[in-house]
Amino acid sequence: MRIGILTKVFTAELVDAAIAKHGRVEQRRRLLPTRLVVYFVLALCLFARESYEEVLGMLTSGIPGSQALARVNRSSLCRARSRLGEDVLETPFREVTGPLATPDTPGHGGAGCGCLLWTAPSSTFPTR
Repeated sequence: MRIGILTKVFTAELVDAAIAKHGRVEQRRRLLPTRLVVYFVLALCLFARESYEEVLGMLTSGIPGSQALARVNRSSLCRARSRLGEDVLETPFREVTGPLATPDTPGHGGAGCGCLLWTAPSSTFPTR
C-alpha cells in the first residue's frame, strides 16, 4: 500500500486545508511532515494489527528518499501523532463522510441526524 491509495479519498488539498485550519502548518522541515502523519494515522486505522513501523513502511515503500524514515522510532511517531491532534483528522473525515440515511429511508431516526435506528423484536433496552 502507498499513500496514493489514501489520497484518492483524502486528497492532499483536503489534508493541507485541515492542517492550515487548525494551525498545524510546520514551522520547520521535519523528518515526519504533518501531511505524512495524517496519512500515517489514517493507515493505522486500516491496519490496526500492524506495528507503527510496519504501517509507516507500507506507506512509504517505493517513495524516493523514504529510506530516512526507516530510522524513525515509535516514540517519534507517538509525539508526531500528539502534535497533530484529533481536530486535524476530524475535519477531512467530516468532509468525506456523510449520513447514509435520508428522511425517506425506512428506519431513519429523524431529527436530521441521518442515523438508522434498529430494534430487535421482543427486546428491551434501558433508556438510562
